[in-house]
Amino acid sequence: MPGVCMVNTAFVKRCCLSFLTLILFLQAHTQEAYSIKLTLKPYKNSRVYLGYYYGKIKALADSAILDANSTGTFKGNEKLPGGIYFIVSPKKEILFELLIDQDQHFSILADSATLSDQIQFIGSSENTLFAAYTRFIAKDGKEINQHHSELALAKTREDSAKVIARIKQLNSDIQNYRDEIEKKYGESLLAILFRALKDPVVPAADKQPEMKSDSLFAYHYYKSHYWDGVSFTDDRLIRTPFLESKLDKYFKDLVPPEADSIDREVDMMLLNARVNKEMFKYLLIYFVQKYINPEYMGQDAVFVHLFDKYINPGQATFFTDKYRKFINDRAYSLMANLIGQAAPNLEMTDTSGQTQQLYAVDAPFIVICFWDPTCSHCKETVPKVDSIYQAKWKREGVKLFGVMVDGGMENWLKFIRDNHLNDWIHVYQTKAQHDTEVAGEKPDFRQLYDVYQTPLLYLLDKDKRIIAKKLTYQQLEEVINLKLKHEKSN
Repeated sequence: MPGVCMVNTAFVKRCCLSFLTLILFLQAHTQEAYSIKLTLKPYKNSRVYLGYYYGKIKALADSAILDANSTGTFKGNEKLPGGIYFIVSPKKEILFELLIDQDQHFSILADSATLSDQIQFIGSSENTLFAAYTRFIAKDGKEINQHHSELALAKTREDSAKVIARIKQLNSDIQNYRDEIEKKYGESLLAILFRALKDPVVPAADKQPEMKSDSLFAYHYYKSHYWDGVSFTDDRLIRTPFLESKLDKYFKDLVPPEADSIDREVDMMLLNARVNKEMFKYLLIYFVQKYINPEYMGQDAVFVHLFDKYINPGQATFFTDKYRKFINDRAYSLMANLIGQAAPNLEMTDTSGQTQQLYAVDAPFIVICFWDPTCSHCKETVPKVDSIYQAKWKREGVKLFGVMVDGGMENWLKFIRDNHLNDWIHVYQTKAQHDTEVAGEKPDFRQLYDVYQTPLLYLLDKDKRIIAKKLTYQQLEEVINLKLKHEKSN
């Protein structure tokens, strides 16, 4: 018809379908905050996993099904937090590591038979760089291990010197490789990880005049530069296997073990991490777990400090209700029995039914022994405590205040008789005494002395201050000897 444009309906339909396909593709792509395509031979029709480090913990982030062509995709609608991740085989074996940072759309081609030198990353320059480093470190690391074996078999000093020189050279090569990455790719995640891994190098004595006048210069220099490469505002470091190890080393080797010294270091780190919620959360949980049941006596005061300054004021909003209750209960138990504080008084009943008070005991030292006559460890330990008491402590004026925690009256009295536990002040808490505490909403002796296992030993001085706690009787003997020696020297 003149003046009328004839429309090719088939063409329009094709265009509409293509446009709709494009829209659906774009929608799907925008919804996938990360998409990591993995081809992993020879696995087919099986599930593989994407894992990550969280300190020393290994956790799973995602899983994917490999099809008949050994290909699958890890994908999700929220970006993955940056850090070091790893691929886990259907056999639950960690096969290789990869880096995840800003770019989270890339592909991996790998074969489990040639992982050491055949992994390919497509669309991820960061991981191509990381794969090259991994190949380099595998080669030099293998040679270093071989030389360490040779060192153990070396027969002469000359042989040992040659092996040691080669090991030093290989370690230097590794550090030089990392330094080059830092120079060329300073803002990459790999460079940031290398900076965090780096140990301070103490200047040579001839180049540092201060070393001549300060015998502790090397220690102070190393400690003050230990964290130079670490940013406590970068939560990508949380998802690595080395940050926690670096923390462990710092607090074990460089920080004095006294609670006050640890408190200062902990506060500094948490203050720096405050602007990054994930890092603050990680560090606070790390410190709580480290000091709630510490390796060394007296460091539980660090946990109480954390509770008072951060947890109780409401800065640990990420704790679950169950964990918060556990933390609260532990804190209030430990507050009452910190080293150096006055011990809570104990008013209990002895074997003859008379009331005895801890604070009525007059002695230069008092050992409190919480025990249970049915506890196998108590059956072994309590007679040994009595033996050292009869052999030494009694002459030195030490008195034993034995508290029956559980086990029943008959078992308690029988054990005392059978093992001739004479000269002790043996007490237990009656039901009436317990009920009175409950009615008055007072904490019981278990909470006041943190009695969650037996036997449990405390050492008090003449003023009933806590000198030592939760030590073996041999360790208490050492403490008593040191105290007596100190008193004699004064």
